[in-house]
Amino acid sequence: MSQLEQQMRHRDKEMVPTLLVKAMFGLMLATTGIVAYAQWSGTPDVGVLEAAPIEKSREIVLIGDRSGVYTAQELDGTVLAVSSDSKAGFLGVMGRVVDRERMLQDRSSDAPITVVRRTNGNTAILDETTGMAVELIGYGADNVAAFAQFLD
Repeated sequence: MSQLEQQMRHRDKEMVPTLLVKAMFGLMLATTGIVAYAQWSGTPDVGVLEAAPIEKSREIVLIGDRSGVYTAQELDGTVLAVSSDSKAGFLGVMGRVVDRERMLQDRSSDAPITVVRRTNGNTAILDETTGMAVELIGYGADNVAAFAQFLD
C-alpha cells in the first residue's frame, strides 16, 4: 500500500468524529423514544388548530388574468380589491392556490370562495367546490388583512 493511500485512509477516518456520529444517532433514538412514549401513553396533541364556529362570512370571486393579477369581486361583479394594489398581493397568491387546486380536481375556476371569520378571531378561506379550507394563521398581519377586509 502506498503512502498516499495510507494518508487518505487516515484522513477519511477522521472526517467526522466518532463522538459526533454517536451523538447524532443518540439524538435520533431519543427523539423516536419520546414520540413513541407520547403516542402510546395517549398524551393529547398540543398546538393543533381546532375549527371554531363561523361568526361572519362573505362569498367572493377571485378572477385572475394572464399577468397574475387577481381581482376580488362581489357575486354581482362589484370590484372589492385587486392584487396589484398596495399590500394586496396575497390575493394573487391565494388566487393561484385556489385555481391550481380546482385545475387538479377538474372544477370550474369561476365559482366563488367563502371568506370566514371564526369566533376565535381566525380568518379562513373556504372553497366549497374542492373542499379546501385554508386557515390564515402564520401568514402575517398584512396577508390576513387582505382577506379580513372583506368581512369588515
